[in-house]
Amino acid sequence: MTKRLSTVTAMMLAAALLPVPASAKAKKKDVVKNIEKREADYIQIAKQIWTWAEDGYQEYKSSELLQNTLKDEGFSIEAGVAEIPTAFVATYGSGRPIIGILAEFDALPGLSQEATPVRKPRVEGASGHACGHHLFGTASTAAAIAVKEWMKESGTKGTLRVYGTPAEEGGSGKVYMVRAGLFDDVDAVLHWHASDRNDASPATTLANRSAKFRFTGYSSHAAGSPERGRSALDGIEAMNHMVNLMREHVPQETRIHYVITRGGGAPNVVPDFAEAFYYVRHPRVDVLEELWDRVVKTAEGAALGTGTTLDFEIIHGNRPVLRNDVLQKAVFDNLKEVGGVKYNREERKFAQAIQGTFRQVTMPIESAAEIQPWQFRPGRGSTDVGDISWMVPTAGLNIATWVPGTSAHTWQAVAAGGMSIGMKGLTIAAKTLALSAVDYYQNPEVIKKAKSELLDRRGPDFDYYALLGERDPPLDYRK
Repeated sequence: MTKRLSTVTAMMLAAALLPVPASAKAKKKDVVKNIEKREADYIQIAKQIWTWAEDGYQEYKSSELLQNTLKDEGFSIEAGVAEIPTAFVATYGSGRPIIGILAEFDALPGLSQEATPVRKPRVEGASGHACGHHLFGTASTAAAIAVKEWMKESGTKGTLRVYGTPAEEGGSGKVYMVRAGLFDDVDAVLHWHASDRNDASPATTLANRSAKFRFTGYSSHAAGSPERGRSALDGIEAMNHMVNLMREHVPQETRIHYVITRGGGAPNVVPDFAEAFYYVRHPRVDVLEELWDRVVKTAEGAALGTGTTLDFEIIHGNRPVLRNDVLQKAVFDNLKEVGGVKYNREERKFAQAIQGTFRQVTMPIESAAEIQPWQFRPGRGSTDVGDISWMVPTAGLNIATWVPGTSAHTWQAVAAGGMSIGMKGLTIAAKTLALSAVDYYQNPEVIKKAKSELLDRRGPDFDYYALLGERDPPLDYRK
């Protein structure tokens, strides 16, 4: 199957990526100029969303700002889609092809940070954009506006949509939007992500599922009458111990992480309630399902052994990203044309200070200006983009909005994302997305062949179901 796919993909790439006429190249320059002309406005939008730093499903102000920006540019807005108040679809044009651009805007708890190269929370304990979604949503919006202007001026037919997708960080907002049928008629989808490097190679991610495991016992005086109590915390600790024993006996690609979110209020009271939040990941959905069943059994065994009762709630679940080389090649070519992030003297000084906080420097500062070579990259993270990619041909890219060597979900990522380094990356992402969308509109054969590749890769027996089941969106999962 792999050999056949590589041959099919090579033929598709050769046939789909036709030479671009000179007149079309001239019009594409206008797309770039449109973004550059409005760059200062987009930076202000991104900085505002960075300042608000709203958690998943609570991004009311951030979502409204992006919606209003698109509405002012002639997009029609459908808000509150998929039973999610902060989710939206912004539409321009009509007919086919229908091209979607994803826009994220949620932050992460506990990572508030000033735009400085030393640890300095803006608000102690508050949230921060440690995954760059303030840049993500804004750049996607900027790209869509530029494409809209190009469609209007060139008379290009088709439909352009911006999907406002909340709660990527553990909330699986896009999965509910897929489940609601919002991508059923879409021909191609584009997305991007903040990173410490510029890369538009084909890539995948890990499938994952999460749940909150809740144990209930009986409270009692921990010294006066401990025999009358049954500790819910014992249930959590017993489960955690058994899961950690599992680690020796799972496929090496497996990732399991947990935190104890509630463990009791006082040491002298036997806790009658405790909760742990678990993530389980693997590249393949079928293996993930097997691993998940084993984790649930550890929880059930822990409850039995500690005399407590168990309840668990699945919070989210994502499929792995399904690569699409036909769409991806256009993104790669456009990123090479746009180029990487070039630092000025002050930005280099900032980057050196940031790298001074790392335990190990793994990438030179100069790599921010480079484009990584075309090479398949298996991912270790997870994203709800995965579910979209199994339904619609999907392509994306990473841009060096962080200092090279920075890990996502760190204060260093928040800091760089709040200053000019992050903002330069925003502009590069917007240009690359916009130029790629223009390519798809100009060459319908690309979309046709991308759909053929999608069908080949997912196989004839594929039947979509959401890994989070039929549950409603967990709108309070961050509260």
